Amino acid sequence: MTSTTNSTPPDAEDASREPQTIAYPSPAAQGHRSEIHGQPHVVVLFGATGDLARRKLLCGLGHLAVLKLTADIRVVGTSLDDMDDEKFRAFARESIATVGARKMTDDEWAQFAPMLHFVPTSAGPEALAAKVAECEAELPGTPRRLHYLSVPPKAATAVIDTLVQANLIERSRVVMEKPFGVDLNSAIALNAELHEAFHESQIFRIDHFLGKEAAQNILAFRFANGLFEPIWNRNFIDHVQIDIPEELGLDARAAFYEPTGAYKDMVVTHLFQVLAFVAMEPPTALEPRAISEEKNKVFRSLEPIEPSNVVRGQYAGYRQEAGVDPESDTETFIALRAHIDNWRWAGVPFYLRTGKRMAEGKRIISIAFKEAPKSMFPTGSGIGAQGPDHLTFDLADESRVSLSFYGKRPGPGMRLDKLSMQFSTEETDRADDVLEAYERLILDAMNGDHTLFNTAEGIESLWERSIPLLENPPLVKPYAPGSWGPNQIHQLIAPHAWRLPFERGWRSNE
Repeated sequence: MTSTTNSTPPDAEDASREPQTIAYPSPAAQGHRSEIHGQPHVVVLFGATGDLARRKLLCGLGHLAVLKLTADIRVVGTSLDDMDDEKFRAFARESIATVGARKMTDDEWAQFAPMLHFVPTSAGPEALAAKVAECEAELPGTPRRLHYLSVPPKAATAVIDTLVQANLIERSRVVMEKPFGVDLNSAIALNAELHEAFHESQIFRIDHFLGKEAAQNILAFRFANGLFEPIWNRNFIDHVQIDIPEELGLDARAAFYEPTGAYKDMVVTHLFQVLAFVAMEPPTALEPRAISEEKNKVFRSLEPIEPSNVVRGQYAGYRQEAGVDPESDTETFIALRAHIDNWRWAGVPFYLRTGKRMAEGKRIISIAFKEAPKSMFPTGSGIGAQGPDHLTFDLADESRVSLSFYGKRPGPGMRLDKLSMQFSTEETDRADDVLEAYERLILDAMNGDHTLFNTAEGIESLWERSIPLLENPPLVKPYAPGSWGPNQIHQLIAPHAWRLPFERGWRSNE
């Protein structure tokens, strides 16, 4: 599938400034102790009073600004709410204090508050343009613009029209939230509309999972260590699990979730992206274009998702939730078996699982290695009793990695136990330097770094491979809230077993 892209960018100066190569990791990864110098920015935050802005974006922008990880910024919030600058600042402070991912001291808030401005959507494109011009006048030089679309997919085209009418395309980049379309046709149409206003180099399709420290650690483990890369293939790896269960339910998001479901909300936009990091070939360089091409090769090699390889589930009580169709067939859970049709991964199954109202909230990638071809150990020694050796990445904020293997139990005789070596960024003296995922991605977008973002071709490839499932989805199976999903998941993964719940917990530093 070839993405529809205009050949001449509407902002040639912007396109020419896009970096051809970057230093990896991005400047933010070098630590909070060094200031990052870049161009001043006006960040136009659409959906500025929504849930994502309240929990992540406002406090993230504040953190970047107060610690001077960016050059000077101004934030112009806009939404359907009728606010002025002062009301928006009060809203932002309450949001950061109550639900924000990061808290701010009084001194930090005093620095950040004057950077916040607001214009209601009802005021129209002219008012938005005037507010942006007002903020740009407060900044030195010629500021860039970063438009963050924290809006539902159906509202994206209206926002793009507003930006065109407000003449805010020049010197700008646009961040698109997930899901990007709901099927192949809608993704192609959205890409086409975007490309009428923006060059592909200006578009940043965000997946916050790829902004996590642990997700990027996959690249470090694979390509920086002679220990792992030689065994990262079908000859040594038995299967891979990407398991993202959630404890939360709808959280008053029925209007979004009912037409979307777990597959569109999580698998296409998150789990497949993580799969690409696990499965990609070594890029020619650690720079955006090379990494994106290797990810897209994975998507092109992904076999179509057949309904027979999928288990859809719906937690008991979902149909009674406010705003949900009493006869809804929307899945709140999905597990699937995927295959990559290339030389490295032929015959290796990838098992993906995610769902709401499950037993625990976890985010793990588990690489199961093949067992030794022949065992010299006697029956009852414990060999194989606790499954194969695993390399596990925990995508939680602690960014943990564990390598499990068999070793001798101390004492007489030859009894084996499962042992593990574990690492966490919390154990290092740079733990405070870790950026939250949205902070890293916003900073990368400001710097024009596409490494951790999705491309038009990649998104369209994934929707194309989703056609069999979307056209003929299996019936949803019920599962109890607080469980690990429908019983059918065990048949899906047989003869293997799900790693969650873990056979052992992560070690605590306490």
